[in-house]
Amino acid sequence: MTDLYKDPAQPLEARIEDLLGRMSLDEKLAQLGCVWSTALVVDERFSPDRAREMLAHGTGHITRISSSTGLRPSESAAFANEIQRFLVEQTRLGIPAILHEESIAGLTARDATQFPQAIGLASTWNPSLLEEMARTIRTQMLAVGARQTLAPVLDIARDPRWGRTEETYGEDPYLASRLGVAYVRGIQGDDLRHGIAATGKHFIGYGLSEGGMNHAPVHLGARELREVYARPFEAAIREAGLASVMNAYNEVDGLPCAGAAAVLDRLLRGALGFAGVVVADYYAVILLHGFHQVAADKGAAARMALAAGLDVELPQLDCYGAPLRGEIERGTVPVALVDRSVRRLLRLKLALGLFEQPYVDAAAAARVYQTPAQRELARRVAQQSIVLLKNAGDLLPLDPTVARLAVIGPCADDVRLLQGDYGYPTHLEIIYKNAARRPEGDAIDIAPASDTVAFRPGPYFVPMVTPLAGIRAAVSPRTQVTYAKGCEIGGSDTSGFAAAVDAARQANVAVVAVGGKSGLMPDCTSGEFRDACDLGLTGVQQQLVEAVVATGTPTVVLLVNGRVFALPWIAEHVPAIVESWLPGEEGGTAIADVLFGAVSPAGRLPISMPRAVGQVPVYYNHKSGGGRSQMIGDYIDRPTTPLYPFGHGLSYTRFTYANLEITPERPTATTPIVVAIDVTNSGRRDGDEVVQLYVRDLVGSVTRPVRQLVGFARIHLTAAQTRRVRFTLDPSQLAFFDADMRFIVEPGEVRIMIGASSHDIRAERTITVEGEPRELSTAELVATRVD
Repeated sequence: MTDLYKDPAQPLEARIEDLLGRMSLDEKLAQLGCVWSTALVVDERFSPDRAREMLAHGTGHITRISSSTGLRPSESAAFANEIQRFLVEQTRLGIPAILHEESIAGLTARDATQFPQAIGLASTWNPSLLEEMARTIRTQMLAVGARQTLAPVLDIARDPRWGRTEETYGEDPYLASRLGVAYVRGIQGDDLRHGIAATGKHFIGYGLSEGGMNHAPVHLGARELREVYARPFEAAIREAGLASVMNAYNEVDGLPCAGAAAVLDRLLRGALGFAGVVVADYYAVILLHGFHQVAADKGAAARMALAAGLDVELPQLDCYGAPLRGEIERGTVPVALVDRSVRRLLRLKLALGLFEQPYVDAAAAARVYQTPAQRELARRVAQQSIVLLKNAGDLLPLDPTVARLAVIGPCADDVRLLQGDYGYPTHLEIIYKNAARRPEGDAIDIAPASDTVAFRPGPYFVPMVTPLAGIRAAVSPRTQVTYAKGCEIGGSDTSGFAAAVDAARQANVAVVAVGGKSGLMPDCTSGEFRDACDLGLTGVQQQLVEAVVATGTPTVVLLVNGRVFALPWIAEHVPAIVESWLPGEEGGTAIADVLFGAVSPAGRLPISMPRAVGQVPVYYNHKSGGGRSQMIGDYIDRPTTPLYPFGHGLSYTRFTYANLEITPERPTATTPIVVAIDVTNSGRRDGDEVVQLYVRDLVGSVTRPVRQLVGFARIHLTAAQTRRVRFTLDPSQLAFFDADMRFIVEPGEVRIMIGASSHDIRAERTITVEGEPRELSTAELVATRVD
């Protein structure tokens, strides 16, 4: 007779309670932890002896097969099957594990499609494209048996000194919400039995740390925390059914997020309505003891985190093992708290269908990796992510029949520089280089190394197209392309300048590719652990650009980096600047497509670019009274405005806006507002335009942003075509937390603005919201509809 919990015909909650009632305390604690996949390997193969030692009572999660090894898809899937088979057949209750991976810009796995880094994804301003990308990631993860991804990153980033800015969708809560919802819908699908559990991270406030330093304290008031930093998480929870959330490493107002019930219970579960599983960011529980110093030992750390609502300890069972058991035996932790978290995890496992289908078809796994359609999608995403920052004299697009072209710079022909810190194999450098050191001198122990050949993590690159390769493939056979590296990403060596200057002098146009190296190692310039107090180009790259510009050859600067730079000299002296971010495996092809006009650029900045690090934080939706120095306005040494504002991006064509219509012009706090405008491609090329809708509450009971994004649409127009764009703005988008922390829509005047960026407003009008104030719940927030 089948045990009730194994019967898919039984109600979900009945299955959970039946299984929970059968579990010993050891089996329950095992579900709250995790085992490194590579810890189960001996002599290049799965070790049943290791499994009997480490999986005797089961486990909640298995940590990162793909993100910790060099296994190809079929071998990765076979390894996953061996682990699951042991759990199902060799443990008392046969509970399968959740295998989790990383995938913010593509699955971190050998042979997996490597898309642009998240900041580049945000620059597409195209939620449907992100959803399509996430569906591809879902397909590749399902093929190898991975069922939870530690993505997307929903942090709002307003301090670009922070190295992880590149992993985010930028500075704006509305844009991040729409992109986050799209990613979660794509990765989870309509039914988790055929989907991947998404993990929104990092909850909360991680992107506004003190000094831009990773893990550092965050100073935020309750109102800004809710209106800005919680908004993308709530959207993913309410609109897309976000299955999991990961805590942030930081503390907010003295409360470390991993151990604060105010954060993980009252805010996340209470106010935001989250009902899923909270997983720890790696080692976050023990950090309550050694880093935040709010717990005296591992047991106290476990007690604090579990009580706060942190359900699963990652990446391995530590504090939630023997230390937590000791707390239970001493009576300081009730078993009911353990049961609460075990229920949540079992509910997710059952929803994923793991009990019915714990195995995958290993022989078929490779068929859904590196397909032509996936590479074409990677190219399309990269194309749409590229931002044309400046194009004086219409230097771009270049003529593919140009006689002589110089391609210069350290980022021109290095595949390693096209990926973000959680790309494969960028992320696996922490294993195969195994040389990183924390300032204290301790090794960065993100993943255990494996000395075995089959599991050795590389480096292994998928086929990747560099900017130089993309340019050479795009120009005519008669074009002479000369390449000179010029310098390295860092260091002071200028010995390559002479060759670079000579190449530029002999060319009709010079393309100078500069930027940074993303990753977690000491030689990286952005990424996790790689924060900066200077936002200029590293090493002698600025001098290289200056030397090329001095030749008088028309110059295009191509930025290849996850860092948000401050480059005022380049902005003043270089005629054309292209921001390609970290564009992934088809990055070079996409860059050439833009440089030579095969596509018209339409990426838009998801984050403001400062003039100098001293401006930071500088963001478009600052409060009234901010954004300038009273009374004169500017700093004594430069303007207070950003170098390039949020939403900025140029095109090879021109767009005009006309016939703004707003109905009704005197709505109530419950009346949808329709904002319509004609957008015309008044140039001679086809292209995309990103139409942006902003609002401003002219008089609020608390200070309000000077403008606030509430809608956008990326639309394609052929030359001379006009399309009417219609936004249906729900009045909930005008709501805010008042002085008593009530979420309300207030009557009064509201400025409606439509523009091509936050600083390029093309049409605006003031409407008046009439009637009484409307109090509502944040659960009633409705995203703007676009027709």
